[in-house]
Amino acid sequence: MSTPIIGFGKERIRLPLDRILPVRVIKDPEKSVSRYASIVSSIREIGVIEPLMVYPQKKGNEGFYLLMDGHLRLHALRELRIAEVDCLIAIEDESFTYNARISRLSPIQEHAMIVKAVKDGVPAERIAAALHKNMKDIKERLNLLIGIGQETVDMLKDKQIGQSTLQILRRVKPLRQIEIAELMISANNYSRGYAEALLLGTPKDMLVDPAAPRLRARVSREELARMEMEMETLERDYKVAEDKYSENMLNLTVLLGYVRKLLGNAKIVRFLNTRHAEMLVEFERIAASEGV
Repeated sequence: MSTPIIGFGKERIRLPLDRILPVRVIKDPEKSVSRYASIVSSIREIGVIEPLMVYPQKKGNEGFYLLMDGHLRLHALRELRIAEVDCLIAIEDESFTYNARISRLSPIQEHAMIVKAVKDGVPAERIAAALHKNMKDIKERLNLLIGIGQETVDMLKDKQIGQSTLQILRRVKPLRQIEIAELMISANNYSRGYAEALLLGTPKDMLVDPAAPRLRARVSREELARMEMEMETLERDYKVAEDKYSENMLNLTVLLGYVRKLLGNAKIVRFLNTRHAEMLVEFERIAASEGV
């Protein structure tokens, strides 16, 4: 197994802002109001957490660095009149390569970070100021996982799952939470709407409060019963399709290897070319594919 190549140097360097050359202009950062305000507030309270990514300029522009990632942070630093910032040196002059591999902090990871900060003695008010949130938001984040089983938390800890979706999970028992988490991961869908649909297909004995309504009151009992049956059927069919998918993928992988082996035999290729040219074309197309 090959060792992954790091796209930047491990050591930080401190650069004056006037030596950093952005590759795009931030004309109106207020369009990303929440994100930009959070960056400004965080820098003001605790400084820059994530270093800027820069690439050194070559002959003729020595001492200047092209900004690969961190344009909003650079704009905020200038707005706050901060003269220098810590940076990491990119190995390639390619911002896409770096940005495509960024793993953003998930809500559950953010919750863990806030809980740890509070346990370490950081006042909740300072956390709110650093994240540009009000105290109500911080309290909600602190209580984010109440009623969620640990196995479900472990499954979803690196997923972009919202608070409203987690509220739906609280309404079902731990075993059903795991089932719903598996379905959301398989579908790569963590929306509240999808979670509500899965809640609808949950048997009553798997609900924390079977008497609580699962949908708004305007849905009739008959419609609710039909939707429950449809969701149960859909979930069952989905699991069957998922099982068959794995089996089919294995079979197709084996067949792909067999076709490639056939085409490695010169006699077979000559035979197909003279007797079944159209079949040879299809085999070659299959063999040329990256995989299944």
